[in-house]
Formats: sequence, structure tokens, C-alpha cells
Amino acid sequence: MVRVGIIGASGYTGAELLRLSAQHPDFEVVFATGDTQAGTRAASLYPSLAGRYPDLVFEAFDAQKAHGLDLVFLGLPHEASMALAPELVGKVGCVVDLSAAYRLKDASLYPRWYGFQHDQPALLAQAVFGLPELHRDELRAATLVATPGCHVTAATLALAPLVRAGLIETTGVVVNSITGVSGAGRALKHTSLFCTADEDVTAYGLLDHRHTPEIEQEVGAQVLFTPHLAPLSRGLLATCTARPAAAVSTASLLDALRDFYRDEPFIVVSEASPSTKATLGSNTAHLTARFDERTGTVMALCAIDNIAKGASGGAVQAANVALGLPETAGLSLVGMYP
Repeated sequence: MVRVGIIGASGYTGAELLRLSAQHPDFEVVFATGDTQAGTRAASLYPSLAGRYPDLVFEAFDAQKAHGLDLVFLGLPHEASMALAPELVGKVGCVVDLSAAYRLKDASLYPRWYGFQHDQPALLAQAVFGLPELHRDELRAATLVATPGCHVTAATLALAPLVRAGLIETTGVVVNSITGVSGAGRALKHTSLFCTADEDVTAYGLLDHRHTPEIEQEVGAQVLFTPHLAPLSRGLLATCTARPAAAVSTASLLDALRDFYRDEPFIVVSEASPSTKATLGSNTAHLTARFDERTGTVMALCAIDNIAKGASGGAVQAANVALGLPETAGLSLVGMYP
């Protein structure tokens, strides 16, 4: 068995990691920390976990308990993960960080986009971006994995194949993304209150959302990124537009996506418009593409579950690759419907 620790397990991504670990044939959760919920039964905070974790209690963090484990997930704020990772890398088989602390390869970008200095160039260089569809070879035997953001996952899956095939221009790319309220985390915020979010759609992070450089890094293009908050618990839909760099058609764009993802277990390419509901609870991304001859515009769309493929599911998928386990272990290819 793979002995697993989850640090920061009391948040939404931590609860999802517990759910996925419960159905994973090789994972055994040894401890789960949640400093703000220390002493609280996981099943009291998340009754959905009661069937598998009736007696699991969130603990206060103790680095010594993590040492020697096969796998540790970090579900912490960015700077907290950056402070903790050096204590774990080399003492744990694999550290999978769900924050942005190790996503950007250019350390100079952190002060502008995240408001802190990155002072660990060696670990930043060592970290592998945790999107297996693009970085599978690098992930094998990785000891530090940087799980991508949910918006980044969807935009990258939609656009990267088209950039790599030379089908779209690498400037002037636009990404409009709609996400559910769970992406803001479990902490109480005015924007997450029912009376605020219900029956409302709001754009946020205009012109300066912190996921922008991450999308540009992974897609390989200049991007104008605008996320939107919608009254959904889970789900994310990215609509991406770009100018063609070659003669294209809807058929050739779909063929390019199908060719790129031919052997990928968690990618569905279809002529149908992607639906967030179709991805609910699964690790599968649904994609399509169109070419609008009237405006000369390429459009690519991707739907995912923002907490699953966009966070905890993607983290488990990357961990499976890093540890040499079956990549699909513990993960559902089929969404819940209705």
C-alpha cells in the first residue's frame, strides 16, 4: 500500500482527496491535518466521508509524522506550501502540492502575480508541472509535483494541442472561463455566500488574474484571461478564441485534438458542446473546437469538474504517474448524472 498524508485536509480539495483516496486501490491515508479544524472528526465536517472515515480526526500539523511516507498532498495556501515543502522533499517519496508555490518556472513572476518573493530556485527547478497529458514523461519518478490550477487545466487542454500543431496564433488568445463557487475554497467570504452568488454571474480578476502567467507558460501563447463566478457548486467551462495560423476547418481542429489526445484516458473530444454537468465527480475533460469562417476565429472549449480534474483528481492522477501506479487508479472516467 501507498502510505498517504494529506496536509490541509479540511478544505474542499482536502475533502476531495479523502474521497478519492477512499476509492483508490493502493492508497492508505495515514493522517490528515487541518489546523483550523484540529480535533474535529472529518465525518462531522463532511458527512459524505462517514462511510469510509468514521473515526478520522483532523490533526494539527507535525512534520515528523510525514517523514517516511510514500506520498504527501499539500492543500495549503501558496506561501505556506512554499515554507513547508523543503521540510518534506527528500523525506517523503513524493510531495504533490495543490497550491501555486511551484507552478511558475520563472521565479521573477511571483512578486507581481502572487505578492511574494520565491526564494527556492532549486526546488522550483525540480518541481514538475502536474498535467500528465503534457508532462507525463517528466512526472515519472518525480519527487515534487505542482498541481495546476483549475482554469489553467481547462485552458491548457483546449489550446496547447492547437499551438503545438501551429494551427493558431500565439498572440491575442482570449480565455473566458466560468467556474463554480467551490473554487474559492471553504473559507467564509462575502462572494461565496448563498445570497451573493445565487442567481448571479460575475467576472473577476479583470486583466490581472494570477492564473494568467501559468496559462501562458503551459499553452505557449499570450493570453487575455477572464474568469467568471457562476452559481454552481462544482464545474468549470473554458471558452477560448484565437486567430488561425494556418488553413483550418472545424474538422481539422477536431482531428488535431483527437490526434493529440488519442491515448489519453481522461479526455473526451466530441462535436458536442461540452457540459459541466457531464464532468461532475469525474476526472474527465470534455473538449470541442470550431472554426468560424465569417469572423476568421478559432474557438476551443473545455469542461471539467474544478475540484476533481481541476484540483484533487488531477493531483491523484499525477501522483499515480509519479509513483508508477496505474494512471486511472482511484479516478472516475464517468460523471454523475443527473
